[in-house]
Amino acid sequence: MVLSDGARTTVQQWGTHGPIVVAVHGLGSSRRGWARIGEHLADRYRVVAYDQRGHGDSSVTGLMTLERSVADLAEVAASLDEPVHALIGHSWGGAVAVVGGRSLDVARVVAIDPMLHVERGVWSANTLPEYRRMLGQPLAEREASIRLSHAGMPEVEIESKLHAARRITLAPVVALGEENAIDEGRWDVREQVAGYPKPLLFALADPRRSVVIAALRPPLRERGGPNVQVEVFEGASHSLQRDAFDRFMPILERFLNS
Repeated sequence: MVLSDGARTTVQQWGTHGPIVVAVHGLGSSRRGWARIGEHLADRYRVVAYDQRGHGDSSVTGLMTLERSVADLAEVAASLDEPVHALIGHSWGGAVAVVGGRSLDVARVVAIDPMLHVERGVWSANTLPEYRRMLGQPLAEREASIRLSHAGMPEVEIESKLHAARRITLAPVVALGEENAIDEGRWDVREQVAGYPKPLLFALADPRRSVVIAALRPPLRERGGPNVQVEVFEGASHSLQRDAFDRFMPILERFLNS
């Protein structure tokens, strides 16, 4: 698919009938990160995922701003020419889904451990060094590391990580930080949650392993209003849709069906 500024993305669908769920992956992932969920829901929903800029099989050109990411989501949703039932996003993609969900004509929104706010200096102190270390490895070592760290996970999850790792470079990670002034504390979508206009499910990782720090959690319920639901997955990592899959899916399905 060609986006309005000429950049290209790849769109993938699981399922052939039922309501449409558009899925937005996080940093360092790709559309294939939704394969396990897509396959699980394929008999009832059509799960549509796309590669965000600089990820998967997408172009590396164009802006990496939050505004552009939300515009890309809107263009992908519009290209389907049918109503979209729900958005689901993880991490960076969770923030994109929350912001986009306010204005897009969708019934409900799911945010998995979303990147709602990044404190000053955290990006350069933690995120960039981790990606520099990972992407500095030869590809064979990177793939071996993924297989080791994901040992015991279903093959569909391992393959999704390998797909993402084979294609990403450091450039979009650097651009995401710089173009959104993340190190200056300007990545902050908390106000977007206030009085949220439609059902919104926050699926949060264990506080010790989450990007949603403890201080951010009570305001999600208090300021979000009656449409906001918060579920915490104790012991689960930031990628709780992978390591807490069996706990997460019943909650997700109830939310989509309600």
